[in-house]
Amino acid sequence: MRLLISQKKVDARLIEKYANLEFEPIPGTGFSWRPVQLVRFLWQQSRGFLKSLSLVRRFKPDAVIGFGGFTSAAFIAAGAFTGLPVVLHEANRVPGRAVRLMGQFARRVYLPPGVSMSRLSDDVVREAALPVRREFRREPTGEARKQLGLEEARRVVVVLGGSQGAAPLNTWARSALDTLTAEGIQVYCVTGQGKGAAEHFDKVSNSGERVRHVFVPFSDQMATLYSAADLVVSRAGAGTLAELMRIGTPAVLVPYPFAADNHQEANAEYFVGQGCGDVLSQEDLGELTRRVRRYFSSGEIRAQFRASFGRVDRTDPVPAMVADLEEIARRDGRGTAILPGTTGLA
Repeated sequence: MRLLISQKKVDARLIEKYANLEFEPIPGTGFSWRPVQLVRFLWQQSRGFLKSLSLVRRFKPDAVIGFGGFTSAAFIAAGAFTGLPVVLHEANRVPGRAVRLMGQFARRVYLPPGVSMSRLSDDVVREAALPVRREFRREPTGEARKQLGLEEARRVVVVLGGSQGAAPLNTWARSALDTLTAEGIQVYCVTGQGKGAAEHFDKVSNSGERVRHVFVPFSDQMATLYSAADLVVSRAGAGTLAELMRIGTPAVLVPYPFAADNHQEANAEYFVGQGCGDVLSQEDLGELTRRVRRYFSSGEIRAQFRASFGRVDRTDPVPAMVADLEEIARRDGRGTAILPGTTGLA
């Protein structure tokens, strides 16, 4: 099994945790109609396609599986070009360009529950939530807070904006510090790489007690982070929401307003529709502090959110996907099981 990743710094840092897996960076960049970005996109995707062809010929995989985005497009194209079985997984509630384009070549396309693609036949589509890494399990709250340098007995708001961070959420976290400190609420904010150095500091509450706050550019302890939080303030990327669902942590979601096809708003609407949190548009960020304070002041709201996680389907999709993919491999006369990765060849 070999996993293909983007050339982003965040991917390079994350793979350090998984010495037992093999990774290969693939050139690529996001699509844009702007002339300069379009030329860059075409150049990078061409490089990615040629490198992918080289990988296919070198490793002779039995199949390829892609999880959408610009990183997977070139490799999925190379797999289809060489006649390999192609499998796709779309995590967002609005299928992205890569899945829409490459879906016509796929033997199987996994879509979130309730999502459809009109151009695909029923025998190609299966429902499957986004697989979450095995280490995503709820940890004891007090122990998780202690690991993060927070006080075990104090309430916690975690603020994060995805792998790149979100400047508006970082700004809100700073502006809300005094108000949250006054009520004894700790803030742990993941700002994003390149958006400031790590800080650990205390502020004094109305009762004269010191309240700890932490700002870090990056965290690879996400299960610990979600377990420590009473509430998460976050963008609405599919990966983040799948992790929140697995851990069972309520969130106030602020969808990125410039996401392709506005898919983050659709993701957030589904999460909120399951009763697991609240949603607020970026233009209404001035309302966010009041929403957070209302959550902490209302035991009824907290109980409703927590109870919702007990009702929603949080079944791990991996076993069913692996069984299905092995069947595809057998029907194709190939013996190697296909395992999900970021983008993978097996």
